[in-house]
Amino acid sequence: MNAENPGTIRARMAHQLAYWDQVRRAQPLEGDEGVELFPLSGKGTVYSYTTVTAPAEPFEPYAPYVLALVQLDEGPLVTAQLTDLDGEPQIGMRVEMVIRKLRTDGPRGIIVYGPKFRPLLQSAQG
Repeated sequence: MNAENPGTIRARMAHQLAYWDQVRRAQPLEGDEGVELFPLSGKGTVYSYTTVTAPAEPFEPYAPYVLALVQLDEGPLVTAQLTDLDGEPQIGMRVEMVIRKLRTDGPRGIIVYGPKFRPLLQSAQG
């Protein structure tokens, strides 16, 4: 089982809340007074997926790739690329969020990272 120190979890949540608070101040949402922030485990289940073979121009170098709807354990459905696959994904497959390279931008080659999902590791399932 993968137990994490409660102090570490609180520190990480405080950091994430501070980040999103800055984002909300920069671009406030209409009627956001009812918005509640809560932590997500980053784990979920593949709800549906497709293999993208003819993507928009900026993503052509990465094709083909698997794009999925992932039902997070807390309820929301998110769209994300599946990575680290050995074969075809399966609907119902358990996955976890990871940070991976999304693209390289501009003439200086700035690398942009973001969330993707990979099959849940066996040691994390316990």
